[in-house]
Amino acid sequence: MFEFFRNLDRRWVFLAMLLAVAIPILLGARFPEDPSPMVRSVFEAIDNLPEGSRVLLALDYDPASEGELHPMAAAFTRQCALKNHKMYFMTLWPPGTVMVQKQITMLEREFPDYEYGIDYVNMGFRPGYEGPIKLIVTDLKKAIAADVQGTSLDQIPLTRDLKNIQQMDLIINVSAGYPGAKEWVLYASTPYGIPTVAGTTGVQSPLLMPYIPNQLTGMLGAIKAAAEYEQLLIDEYPQLKDNRQAQEALRRMGPQLVAHVFLIVLILIGNAIYFIERRRSR
Repeated sequence: MFEFFRNLDRRWVFLAMLLAVAIPILLGARFPEDPSPMVRSVFEAIDNLPEGSRVLLALDYDPASEGELHPMAAAFTRQCALKNHKMYFMTLWPPGTVMVQKQITMLEREFPDYEYGIDYVNMGFRPGYEGPIKLIVTDLKKAIAADVQGTSLDQIPLTRDLKNIQQMDLIINVSAGYPGAKEWVLYASTPYGIPTVAGTTGVQSPLLMPYIPNQLTGMLGAIKAAAEYEQLLIDEYPQLKDNRQAQEALRRMGPQLVAHVFLIVLILIGNAIYFIERRRSR
């Protein structure tokens, strides 16, 4: 056995890794997740709000980060819809308009009773990096005069009486960098005390840890946290159990888990070969 692994052509290892990733994808393999306290804190921040609360969803990411962040944004949107919250979508990233539209499409498909302008509104992209945040905390319509379709906010029932985002019950930010969660914390959450939760990429999440739990109620970091959140959402809302769209992160964690276990096995085998050879050389 030792000689077999010692002389194994590395191409077989590459093939095995391909199968370790491909087979779980083809089978749709998923494994149960145990939500962490951090994930639960984010879930409860949304779920404990009274029905019909105002929630700002700022989706500050692009297609490059969609694989990691889209499941979070979709889970947040579904949970808000299930709680009958009023949703205000916007983005500080130009490609973010596409990400927002995907959530709108999902609402139209899964929650047909939700009505645009009454239950949710798309305020589109606002340029200026963190500049729009500084404006909308005091005067929303000074920074955003119309929705993405060009309709004046004064003519939309959901925004007609909205003066600024201090009237929001919660800010949800899904971000891949700058501007993103840090800017929402610095210019909205901290100075005005607006409750805020975030979903971020794995590389960004350590930078936001110092803000938890005071300025930032909670945070989802990377696809693992997104999978835990989906598990929690399915456990609390069984009607989502048969919704494959609501289990996107769980499906992505399947091949990732198998590949990681395979890598650990390879590392153990490699170390065993090394120590056996060193003992023989003595």
